[in-house]
Amino acid sequence: MRFFVYILKCRDNSLYTGICIDVRKRMEVHMKGKGSKYVRTRRPFRLVHLEEHENKSQALKREHEIKQMPRYEKLAILNHS
Repeated sequence: MRFFVYILKCRDNSLYTGICIDVRKRMEVHMKGKGSKYVRTRRPFRLVHLEEHENKSQALKREHEIKQMPRYEKLAILNHS
């Protein structure tokens, strides 16, 4: 099963990182305000980065890695997408 790590750019220019199996469905959940509380209070948002991983373990590790990065490193990821 494939897993995806995604980064959203929110209305306030903050960045949110998450994982999912179905990107389209997850974006719909976020748009309805039923996803994360963080994104719910910062809508609208844009999907600005997407990575595919072979399994959940890899995706979780990458999500954690990105969340630990300072903002300038996250922006560098976006500039290379």
